[in-house]
Amino acid sequence: MAMAIVLVVVVIATLLFHFVSPWQATPLASNWQQMDDTLTITLVITGFFFVVINLFVAYTLLRFRHRKGRRAAYEPDNKKLERWLIGGTTLGIMALLAPGLFVYAEYISPPHNALIVEVVGQQWQWRFRLPGADGRLGRTDVRFVSPANPFGLDPGDPAGRDNVLINSNELHLPLNKPVKMLLRSHDVLHDFYVPQFRARMNMVPGMVNTFWFTPTKTGRYEVLCAQLCGVGHYNMRGYVVVEEDAVFQKWVKAQPTFASTMAAPSSGGTAIPADRRAVQGQALAQSKGCVACHTIDGGSSVGPTWKGLFGKTETMADGSTALVDEAYLKDFIRNPQARVVKGFAPIMPKIEMTDDELAALVAYIKSYGSPASAASPTKAQK
Repeated sequence: MAMAIVLVVVVIATLLFHFVSPWQATPLASNWQQMDDTLTITLVITGFFFVVINLFVAYTLLRFRHRKGRRAAYEPDNKKLERWLIGGTTLGIMALLAPGLFVYAEYISPPHNALIVEVVGQQWQWRFRLPGADGRLGRTDVRFVSPANPFGLDPGDPAGRDNVLINSNELHLPLNKPVKMLLRSHDVLHDFYVPQFRARMNMVPGMVNTFWFTPTKTGRYEVLCAQLCGVGHYNMRGYVVVEEDAVFQKWVKAQPTFASTMAAPSSGGTAIPADRRAVQGQALAQSKGCVACHTIDGGSSVGPTWKGLFGKTETMADGSTALVDEAYLKDFIRNPQARVVKGFAPIMPKIEMTDDELAALVAYIKSYGSPASAASPTKAQK
């Protein structure tokens, strides 16, 4: 009796929670109402069976409960009941799968006029690439990946020279224009997901996956990685800004092309002021996912805090010590597995950087002072 009451209460509480819950899906900002409809169909079917099965179990507990002087009848099988269960289960599974198959077929079949956008995932950062005036993306290959060419574009392919490169975590898209997303991963499994678009897809190393959507509302939407990709997974975030086409075109023109990045010198020239380098380093720390493992306020994390780090003497896992100066920081960032700081796991990935980027990141770390000045924030911190 008690178990039957518990099952009925669970069913009632579940239904009430569903209808009065404050947690609802985010407002739809793309053309994929079909995704919401498919999820609704799944929820209705599974919810129906959840209610029916639990109430049926509660009924059987009451109807066939143990009574003194009564014995259960022996019935090893019931072919009629088995046929009904097989038929009902088959229809239920078909009703669950069929809508999803039709929607998925359309999901990976973009219109011919779709804007092509490539997304490159890497622990724990996003990069984006758009075609130039010819509407074509250049060839890529892992053998071309370097600090100066993180996308791995083939320098010998003319189609890639005018490709627009966004080496940051913010992508802009035009309003009401279909977008075909090409997804690549440089290291592990990732997943590009914008909840408001109802659109997502796994990013598998060695593969190029694709889907499409049409943004229907202007705004700034957060990008999430929906696959556990390491200790910094929670901070692998970015943004998609949906705006009017004229604003989007202006933004595109302001972005560098592959030809311009390859032509730009990697170092030398006029010296950049230290405070400006620190600002650049702050942006790099965000875009390259450094903040996922290192705090700037002295708090604990999976990596050493940057507050008061510069000038500190670190103790290594093998018992040796090292002074944290510019050479130490550059060597450690270039080859993080060579030495392990005591008390921390050797989990930092190797992140490709140019010499200028490395100098900027080191300047940013230096801006958080030495152990003696850790309590006094510098201008760069403010």
